[in-house]
Order: sequence, then C-alpha cells, then structure tokens
Amino acid sequence: MARVVTQEKKPADLTKVRRWFLLILVSIGSSIIYTPAYLKSVFYDPLMESLDLTNAQLGALLSAYAITATVCYLPSGVVADKVRVRTLAAVGFISTAALVFVYAMLPSYTMLLVVFVGMGITTILIWWGIRYKLVRLISEEDEYAKNIGISYGFYGAAGLVVGFVNLAIINAFGDNINAGVTTLLVFLGALILVLGILSLLFIPRFEGELAGGGAFKIADSLAALKSPVVWISALTMFFVYFFYTGVTYTTPYLTDVFSASLVVVSVVGIVRTYGVTLLAGPAFGALAHRAHSPARVIWIGCAATAVALVVLAVLPVTSAMIVIAAGIAVLLGFIANGVFGIVSSQLTEGKVPLSMFGAATGILSVVGFLPDTFSSAWFGGMIDSAGNDAYPQIFAILAGSAVLAGATSVLLRWYVKRNLSGEPEAVPATASAAA
Repeated sequence: MARVVTQEKKPADLTKVRRWFLLILVSIGSSIIYTPAYLKSVFYDPLMESLDLTNAQLGALLSAYAITATVCYLPSGVVADKVRVRTLAAVGFISTAALVFVYAMLPSYTMLLVVFVGMGITTILIWWGIRYKLVRLISEEDEYAKNIGISYGFYGAAGLVVGFVNLAIINAFGDNINAGVTTLLVFLGALILVLGILSLLFIPRFEGELAGGGAFKIADSLAALKSPVVWISALTMFFVYFFYTGVTYTTPYLTDVFSASLVVVSVVGIVRTYGVTLLAGPAFGALAHRAHSPARVIWIGCAATAVALVVLAVLPVTSAMIVIAAGIAVLLGFIANGVFGIVSSQLTEGKVPLSMFGAATGILSVVGFLPDTFSSAWFGGMIDSAGNDAYPQIFAILAGSAVLAGATSVLLRWYVKRNLSGEPEAVPATASAAA
C-alpha cells in the first residue's frame, strides 16, 4: 500500500482499509494543521512571554493569518480543482511544517508576521480546498454525508488528544517557558511533517479529480459561481456557522446570569467543546445517510436549535434552573456541531459535479465563515452596553439564524426535487467546452 500509485482510482478501486486510512488522515490533518496558528487561544500567556510580544502584537499575528485566510478561501477551491489532491496535501503539510519549525525558533515579531501570513497561504490556499474534496473522492455519492460526519468525529478526537499532549509539554517544562513553547512547536511541526509524508505515500491519483484537465480556466470557476445549489448551500453554511459559533455564549451566560460555579461551567465547556464534537458529527452523518437527504436533517436540527435557544432566552433565573440551563447548553452544542458537520453534504445532495467541487467548497467557505468578521464584535458590544440583559437578545438573534438556516435547507430540497430529479446539476456550456 505504500507504493506511489500512478493509475487513476475510483472509490470502488480502493480497499475499505485504504479508504478509512485516507478518511482518518485528512480528518486529523484538518485539526492538527491549524493548531499552530491558533495556539494563543489555549496558551496565551506562555506564547506572549516566550515570544516577547505585547497583547496587541500577539493579536496582530492571528489577524494577519485570518486576513490571509479570508483572501485565500475562494482561490483555494479553484486550486483544489486544478491540482491533484495528493500534491496539495503533501505540499500543504510539508510547507506548513517548515514554517512551524521557524516559529519554534521564537523569532522576531517581523519574522513571526511572515510566518503567520505564510501559514495562511499553506493551510488555506494550498490545503483547505482538499479537505472536503478528498472525503468526496473516497466516497460513493450516497456515502459523503455519512463520511463527512465521521470526519468531524476524528477531527474532534485529534484536537482533544493533541490538546492534552500540548498541555503536558508546557507543564513538563514548568517555569522554563521558552523551552516549553519551542518543544511544543517542534512537536507540532514534526507531526505535520509526518502527515505530509503519509499523504505523498498513500493518497492516489483519483479519476475525474481535475477540472479541465488541470488547466486554469475562468470558465470552470464561473460554473460554480453560476450554480444555485452552491449559493443555497453557502447561505445555509452562513446561518449555521453563525449560530454554531454563537452558542459558545452559553458559557458566559451560565457564569454571569446564573452565577454557576467554575466546576459546572468547566464541565459544560469541556463536554460541549470536545465530547459533542466526537459524537455529533458521526451521529448526524449517519442520520443524513439514512434519510438520503442532508438538507432534511439540517432543517430538523435547525428547528430544534431555534426552540432550545428560545427556551434558554426565557428561562427563569433561579438556582433550580442551573441544571436545565447547563443541559440546554450541552444540547445546543451537540446539535450545532452535528448540523455544521454535514452542511457541505448539501453539495452532493444537489448533484454538484466532482469537477467543480473544490471551487464550490471555496465559495461555501468564503460565504459561510463571514460571521467571524462581525459576530464576536457585535455580541461583545451588546454585552458591554446591556450587561446580562444582552443574553436573551443574543439567543433570539441566534434562534432567527437557525430559522433562516432551516429555510435555506428546505429551499435546497425543493430545488433538487423540482430541477434535478436525481441527475447531476448541469454544468454551464462554457465550462463544459473548456473541459
């Protein structure tokens, strides 16, 4: 299995073990490759001390990464349709590992800016577009929803394991913060490098993975831009991602409004962040596979989310209600993670051709992740101005987003039934000619 495969493969040509291996590889890779860029969310003080940065400078590094990522989302999809997944996976992992090794040297602020911009290019422009596409390439068409759900389970498991290893490394060095951070980054760089080598060895050349024979043509990208399925799916992703990230406000809600103990809040946070990620993706993926319609599962999940958020908004603030509020917070995390995990499956339900799947996921990412640009500042400002009274308003806004997400998924089902009748979505003539 370790030999470099030269013949093009279809999912049926790969053994079950090979497909599972590739699913695990791309899933844990999608968690680990982004860990270095987001280390400050876990190891804020150790990073600031070891890198000798101010709060503003540390924040600017992530901003540089985020801006680069935003610029790269859309072209990453085009690149994924024009370059073999095997090449992009290997180059993305290995180049990111090289940048992490530079990061581990604890360089100057200027060099760190170069590293973070570089990681924005290697992890997004080069690597991002292949995550969904590789899962699609190893799946029969009706298996994608199930497999992408399982993928999010492995994603959560990898994040949990690597997170605890990172914590152990930092703790092992005690007061020697510089050595701890350097060792942590070398560990991550080595892990990412191994993933790159495994990608080079085990990912085959897939049949039909390149649009237009690999040549860059504007028409191929326009095909995705003209697709109603792509835009409906992108809108669903936008509203789902909005409430998916917004339910994290249940944690300060429990602390500020219910005065919940640190133990209760910590347990809820850990279960919601790690536990539900391990279970929600596979569970919702299996439901979507069984229902033969991810959109149906999405709108039902969104309806349940809206109801739970409304209940949370009107829940009486008494000590007896803390357990109920905590239970709803965990439930919201489970549903939000599950729905988010299968949103991209609407592309397969809408019969988006494999030849433009990368470009389609690029559009999905650009539109879908837009809430990151305004939601935190919006909700933070509401809390600053209204205090605890802001939480019911936030939950009402998130409930509205869930309703809109459900509506767009219903719209997708209607469009598929009316226009596609089981046939692949028509590719515009310009793109067909270009291919």
